[in-house]
Amino acid sequence: MGNLLYDQLFAPHSANPTVFLSQPDGQDITYAAFVARAAQIAHVLTANGVEPGDRILVQAPKCVEMVALYAATLQVGAIFLPLNTAYTKDEVSYFAGDATPKLLVGSDSAVEALSEIAHEVGATLLTLNSDGSGSLMASVDAQPETFPTAARGADDLAALLYTSGTTGRSKGAMMSHDNLLSNSVSLVDEWRITDADRLLHALPIFHTHGLFVALNTALLSGATVVFLKNFDLDMLFAELADATMLMGVPTFYTRLLADHRLSPDIVSTMRLFISGSAPLLAETHIAFTERTGHHILERYGMTETNMITSNPYDGDRRAGTVGAPLPGVEVKVVDPDTGANLDPGEVGMIEVRGRNVFSGYWQMPEKTAAELRENGFFITGDLGSFSDDGYLSIVGRAKDLIITGGYNVYPKEIEDVLNTVDGVLESAVFGVPDPDFGETIIAAIVPETTAGVSEDTLRTAVENGLARFKHPCVFKMLEALPRNAMGKVEKKKLRDAHS
Repeated sequence: MGNLLYDQLFAPHSANPTVFLSQPDGQDITYAAFVARAAQIAHVLTANGVEPGDRILVQAPKCVEMVALYAATLQVGAIFLPLNTAYTKDEVSYFAGDATPKLLVGSDSAVEALSEIAHEVGATLLTLNSDGSGSLMASVDAQPETFPTAARGADDLAALLYTSGTTGRSKGAMMSHDNLLSNSVSLVDEWRITDADRLLHALPIFHTHGLFVALNTALLSGATVVFLKNFDLDMLFAELADATMLMGVPTFYTRLLADHRLSPDIVSTMRLFISGSAPLLAETHIAFTERTGHHILERYGMTETNMITSNPYDGDRRAGTVGAPLPGVEVKVVDPDTGANLDPGEVGMIEVRGRNVFSGYWQMPEKTAAELRENGFFITGDLGSFSDDGYLSIVGRAKDLIITGGYNVYPKEIEDVLNTVDGVLESAVFGVPDPDFGETIIAAIVPETTAGVSEDTLRTAVENGLARFKHPCVFKMLEALPRNAMGKVEKKKLRDAHS
């Protein structure tokens, strides 16, 4: 039967001597060495009781060994569950309790918290640090460099990615081998990615963009990845002169534009700049073209669907749009109430169907049924419209999801923390446009008394309970929240008043 994703992404490179991951410190790793390393880690996984279908929860720093852990997870037939390194103990505890992983992998600095979580769910804990050290790697060198790959088919799960909504807790999107592979095949073709490419990778690898869009397409094509630990302007400029591609979020491009070093000469070897994970302002798109001569290619995707649409490689990369549906992907804009298809120019709910669309939410059949129609169309929750010539524009979200710096944040989780603070009667959290991060988070607070509540108290509460990217940047004290006749808070009025 084989192992669909592993056989396509990793197995073909077992004897490939070219560089896969190039690091600024000069410690490059070839494709062949990487495949061998992944096999050694696969032996460690099985020695720790991991079997096909088990979940491996990873909250570890971005490093070569974490990418190899992803490959090893696929090779043993397990399910990769990466988590943002900024998540707090309470957040990780929820994910672990929901996914019930066989193995947790985290940094030594988080051992105390992760040990408690691992004990609660009956999982083994191993460590992995940014320099590649830790108990996961302690016995790797003694392991064989080949591993008998576990059989996994198209519909078997390869990854479990937790996504946010505006209400309730995070949901685990179940991604199959075919979901991930089919999307990567389309992107390699659409974006003309080859083994001659040199991709600048400054994204995190705990979500779809950095892990599946960037790394899977590089693996499928045999491209070299310049593997940066984070977005660092000096490192980026040092590598730009030899690179051919950059995948980034809008923040990357606003910060590049703010640097005097950005010029046509320094990007002369580049053939493609791609933006996603959050809306790219038309002003940023235009300014980047004027400064460099390059038109940023904006695309649209979601955790549950991988990539859905893309502006064309050859053709008009239209500012303010996310292009046309990828081959094999159906996209329609419908009336949210009736489900009837809408004409070009009419704004409605975006729905998508294709091999790229997930198989449902982990252990949430009701949520799956509510958002994944029987005919296979996924209700994205995004509002948009098509142009007469087939370009999709995203005009808003039916839900109040906030996307800041490429990360999804749902207001209720922040509101739940704020509402427990002494002196807070109620709160409403919302996002407003921000040229750097896409959106910035604002918290409207109604105090219990005229004495109010201090901003320091509010900030301490969110700092202790939530990842940094979920922290409100601004706290607004209000006498009351705006409500409609049914008593529902009207966040649109809040956004309009503070935009």
